[in-house]
Amino acid sequence: MSSTIVLGWREWVALPALGLDAVRAKVDSGARSSALHVDRQWRFVERGAPWVGFALTPGDAAGHSIEAAAPVFDEREVTDSGGHATRRVFLRTPMRLAGVEREIEINLSDRRGMLFPMLLGRTAIAGTFTIDPARSFLHGRLEPGMAAVVHRRPGPFR
Repeated sequence: MSSTIVLGWREWVALPALGLDAVRAKVDSGARSSALHVDRQWRFVERGAPWVGFALTPGDAAGHSIEAAAPVFDEREVTDSGGHATRRVFLRTPMRLAGVEREIEINLSDRRGMLFPMLLGRTAIAGTFTIDPARSFLHGRLEPGMAAVVHRRPGPFR
């Protein structure tokens, strides 16, 4: 297993095709799929194929919004940790983490009440990464000027 890269339980993840340099993500082997917080989403057709546009607010003091769009990869039911199932849009996009870039599936979700705007599930980390739950942010910190998505709420995990 020495060829796998160790991640902390939280990391900064880049989603370059979506214009996101850094997204604060909880690495969660208990979650099958990855989820990205969006404030709103809309559908449209591009060259005969279904696409999804979405907007999210980075959580910075400026309160500006980031908009992105991607082809719809799939739509399927996702059951959250509370047992509630909802139908979600999935997209495939490159993710960059710890010097590795790979394409992952992400569903778009309202994670407004969550500490992290992104959940990095086990299908995104399988075969390349392992998790050390006692460590955090092993692969970089937020740099000034990055297009970052950060949810902050009072609590010990800032």
